[in-house]
Amino acid sequence: MTTVKCPICDQPAVAEYKPFCSSRHRDRDLLQWLGEGYRIPGRPISQTGLDTAEDPD
Repeated sequence: MTTVKCPICDQPAVAEYKPFCSSRHRDRDLLQWLGEGYRIPGRPISQTGLDTAEDPD
């Protein structure tokens, strides 16, 4: 059986907060998502044409 580890501290996960070890680490991860802390690098997008049917490419 594989033990799931908390992605923040590598401690064993607790079933109630899985995949995290505590509510504190679960909330910390949520704040990262809400604050746009997790980003995938890529080219910037243009703000013009986002609400139109125009194809910017």
